[in-house]
Amino acid sequence: MGRRAVPIDELISRQEAVVLAMKKKYDASVEKLAKLVDKKKELESKEIIELLKTTTRSFEEIKAFLKGEEPEEDE
Repeated sequence: MGRRAVPIDELISRQEAVVLAMKKKYDASVEKLAKLVDKKKELESKEIIELLKTTTRSFEEIKAFLKGEEPEEDE
């Protein structure tokens, strides 16, 4: 008994369906990743705000640090 030959158009159609299903999963995964990254940034921002409330550093010192500048020293 021989194998029946599958027409190339049918193979292409099947593979297109596979690719479409994978693309939907990929898109959903990318969206989930973006939401998680946004959530992490939000949590980090809240943590920074809480730390700013309790710091003894001045606004100018914090600003200089965030800009990567050396703090100005009083003479």
